[in-house]
Amino acid sequence: MSTILQIDSSLFGSQGQSGQLARQFVEKYTQTRTVDKVIYRDLGSEPIPHLTAESFQGFSLPEEERNEHQKSIASLSDRLISELNEADVLVMGLPLYNFTMPSTLKTYFDHIARAGITFRYTEQGPQGLLKGKKAYILAARGGEYQGTPMDTQTALIKHFLGFIGITDVEFIYAEGLAKGGDAREVALGKAAERIDQLVA
Repeated sequence: MSTILQIDSSLFGSQGQSGQLARQFVEKYTQTRTVDKVIYRDLGSEPIPHLTAESFQGFSLPEEERNEHQKSIASLSDRLISELNEADVLVMGLPLYNFTMPSTLKTYFDHIARAGITFRYTEQGPQGLLKGKKAYILAARGGEYQGTPMDTQTALIKHFLGFIGITDVEFIYAEGLAKGGDAREVALGKAAERIDQLVA
């Protein structure tokens, strides 16, 4: 039995192309695997608030010393981390906005990167604490950037997930979606084939 955490980070949520690919992946995965639970989080419709100095400082305070705002933010962060801890598989719909991740996803990352909870510092450097998880990233892009210097997104996502301990990361790309002609259908067809290969 396993639990999936599906995260959509598109402005259009599940209706965005990356969200549709993520849903397609989860549907096919659950047809070939025993899945006990799917947790769904839409960062477009329920955005995570940006951290402020006040809310960030609250993470390091004991519960009784936090003000009401800090308690609220810490509670949200704890809930997000609890979802991630519960999941065996992370499925993320990831559009490319101005050569990087959506700001909503960056804010989500800011809330789950908690020293002593999802990572810790050691004499050998930082160590991720979320071990034994598999991540599938459904990356939808208007242009074609994979394998070029303009694809700063892939390395950034891998680096962050590795920082918190998730090192088994698989990207499924659908690129050139805005090129026109048959490019869109060809790209989506290739992504669907890759999904089929991964869930077989």
